[in-house]
Amino acid sequence: MRTPNLSSAFYAPGVAPSDPEQLRRFIEDELRKIAAAFALLAAGHIDKTNAAPAKPREGDIRLADGTQWKPNGTGAQGVWCYYNNTWNLLG
Repeated sequence: MRTPNLSSAFYAPGVAPSDPEQLRRFIEDELRKIAAAFALLAAGHIDKTNAAPAKPREGDIRLADGTQWKPNGTGAQGVWCYYNNTWNLLG
C-alpha cells in the first residue's frame, strides 16, 4: 500500500494511541487527513492507479497509468469509466 499524503485523495486511518493525552492530537490529525481527501475529490481529483479494482461497479472511474493495469488490454493510460461490463476510455 502506498503512503498517503495531502495531495492524494486516498485515506487510511491511523492507529489510535493508547495514551489518552495523545488522543486529541490524533483525532485532529485524522480529521485533517479526511478533510484533505474530501477537498481533492470535490475538486475533481482522481489518483493515478496501476491496478484494476477487484470488483468494478457500473460508474467506477479510474485514472490508469497504462503500465501494470491495461484496461481492455490496450495499455492506454487515461481516464476510464466502467459501464456495459467493460472499461471505456474517456480520454
